[in-house]
Parts: sequence; structure tokens; C-alpha cells
Amino acid sequence: MSETTAITVKGQRGNSLVPLSDPHAPARSLYIHVPFCFHKCHYCDFYSFVDTQDRQQLFVDRLELELSRLAAHAGAPGIPAPERDTRIVGGGTRSLLRPDLWQRLLRTLDDLFRTGPRGRSRAMEFTIECNPETITPELMAIYADGGVNRVSVGAQSFNERHLKTLERWHDPANVTRALELAQQAGIARRSIDLIFGIPGQTLADWHADLDRALALAASSGLDHLSCYALTYEPNTAMTARLQRGDFTAIDDDIETRMYEETVIRLAEAGFSRYEISNFARSDSSACHHNLAYWRHHQWLAAGPSASAFIAGHRWKNIPRLTDWMEGVERSGGYSPITDHEPPDDLRLLAERLMTGLRLTEGLSAPEILAHAQRHNCDAAILRRARVHADTGMLAITPDRWKLTDRGLLFADGIASDFMQAVNDAHAAGKNKGRV
Repeated sequence: MSETTAITVKGQRGNSLVPLSDPHAPARSLYIHVPFCFHKCHYCDFYSFVDTQDRQQLFVDRLELELSRLAAHAGAPGIPAPERDTRIVGGGTRSLLRPDLWQRLLRTLDDLFRTGPRGRSRAMEFTIECNPETITPELMAIYADGGVNRVSVGAQSFNERHLKTLERWHDPANVTRALELAQQAGIARRSIDLIFGIPGQTLADWHADLDRALALAASSGLDHLSCYALTYEPNTAMTARLQRGDFTAIDDDIETRMYEETVIRLAEAGFSRYEISNFARSDSSACHHNLAYWRHHQWLAAGPSASAFIAGHRWKNIPRLTDWMEGVERSGGYSPITDHEPPDDLRLLAERLMTGLRLTEGLSAPEILAHAQRHNCDAAILRRARVHADTGMLAITPDRWKLTDRGLLFADGIASDFMQAVNDAHAAGKNKGRV
């Protein structure tokens, strides 16, 4: 395998090569991570930092170098392009990147990946996640001109007290302003993120947030909503504050009611749930980039801490800006990586069960059972499916397995149960083979 088709992974047993392309299928999704941040929110576990150094231009220099290497692996000869390609820019506060650098970066993406108006030759989705406090008319116009056709605005809450708990410092009115600027720039698809289960939040508070979101949907053409339960991630300031006793986590029953009422309210307003935390007006309004993750499609990744999934390999770019920039320069475009997981068909089965059950479309039963049969655990999985069907958690047909409304409340536990069945059956088969 040549240097241009693989990256080098340094491990305890020496170096190994990880392919950047699957010869049988193209990588049609790309994630880009911009780490600069306006303020480090207490619940956030993404790699980001408040940067006091002027390293933005050097960051874009190295990012363009990395993208030039990755572009060769965004397709495969003789493989027809799918209906939709996806690009998404996430990270810290993406809008802190200088406008002139955004113009440079978007031109590079257009040249390398055909993402902008000049180079677009097929349907695609290009999302940028936005913080409402740093969006300007100039920046939205630059995004639109550069091919961005979807923005996701991090509202989190419209209640200033709850924003303070999350260490979010934007004015709630700026959410409306950001959406209006996107609309005026001609960015057709617009979404907001909300968080429920915030310490001190009541059902009435959450209803008020939903009311504001649905009012925006009516006035600003909002076609997508993400509603996440607050998660206390390890090594975040939010978790440290909880452990110190600065506040008490919300009662589980109240959080469950918040979620159940969210599903009902949004459905009444024309938003269908297509994933546990995501709601769209139509299939075309869903976030197709995130669907690529949940459906186990391949994706490339650029920028410090960005994670990739190619040819069964998973890895993460090194999550330190200086080390990432120096490594990309030394290698001529390839990031140093960490947390490499080589192909593992059994792990892939477990991951497909876990992510597929999050989707309301569910899992393809024939595909899952055929995959499980390779590891002699298809019978065990089928038994577990029938148990969950008997308890009303899972709807099963010969073609699809889907969690019911009640089952989606316990999706993580049901997925864990399936994965345990996979591991137990596989271990029993191995032990039987040794007898």
C-alpha cells in the first residue's frame, strides 16, 4: 500500500498502515473540526479552547494541506456517486474563524470536493454549526457563496438562567437573528439545538423553550430541531460541579416527561422524529451527515481531534492543535492519529445494533441476522429480539426491527442487551470450539 493511500499508525508492535480508501466503496462524507472557541461551555467535551494566540492562519494553512491529501480518497474509480454527499464543520465556535480565512477554506473545499456553486455537480448537504453570538451578515453571505446550504444554530435554551447554568453566554434573541441572517443569505435549510434536563429546569420552562422553537419554525422556516437530554460527560466542568454538589441533577421521571412531551408537541407541529433526539419536517430535512454516522457509512475527517471511519478502521486525529499542525506539516498532509481501532467484524455488528436502534427506521433484520450468522450469534440475537417484542419495546417483522415509542425511552439499555447477547454467544462458540 503506497504512502498516498494510507496513513501510518504507531503502535506497541511497530508501525502499521491504515487505508484511507475502501476499494469497493467511496467515502462520501467529510467532517472538519475547527477548535477555536469563544468560551468553553461547562457541559462540552469536544476539543476546543479559548485561543489568545493568532494561530488561525497557520491552522487554515495546515487544514488545506490535510484536505488536499484527503480529497484523493473521497471517491473510488468506477463507483457511481450516491444521491447525496455530506460535509459538516463542527468544533468550538466555528464563526470565530476570520471571514477572509473562511473564504479561503470554502474555495479550497470547492476546488477539492466540488462543494460550492462553481463546482457542484450533484446533490449534497453542507452544514456549518453556528454559535448565535458571533454570526454576522458578512459571514452568512460568505457561507452561502461557498456552498453551505444548511446551518445548525446552538440555541440550547431561551431561558437566560438555564443558559448561565450551562455557561452559555449568548442573548437568546441572537438565535432568531442568526436564523434570519441565514434566511436572508439564501441558506435554505436551518436547524436549532436545544437541551433539556438542565439542573433547575421545570416542565414549564421546557414547554416555554419548545414554544419559542416552534414560533421560530413558523416565522423563520426552521425545518429541523435537535432536542438533547443533558449528559454529564467525564472530565467536563459540568460533571465536576455536579460532583461538588453545586447543583442536583434533574429527576429522571421529570426528564422522561420532558422527552415524551417533546415528541408529542413536535409531531403536532409537523416535525417527525427520525432519531432519538432529532426531528425533521420531511425526509429531505433530516441531517444526512449524521445519518451517515448512524447508518455506518464511511467518512473522512480533517482538523485536530476529528474522528474518521474508513474501510473498517476508526481513528481520531491527535487532539492538540500544535502537535496536529506540526504533524501535518512533517508528513506532507497527514495528521498524527490516536485511538486507532482496526477492523473488527464483531465490533461492527455491535455498533450497527447500537446506532441502528437509535433510528426510527430501525434495522434491516435480514442484514443483521446474516452479519450475526458469521459469528454464530444470530439465534441469540433473534431470541433477544423476541423478548423485547413481547415486552412491547420492539416491533419486529421479517424485514425490519424498530423500537417502539416506549422502547426508544430505553434504547441504550436495549442496545446493551443485544450487544451482551452477541458477546456471550460469540464467547460460547469459541469455548465450544476448544473442547
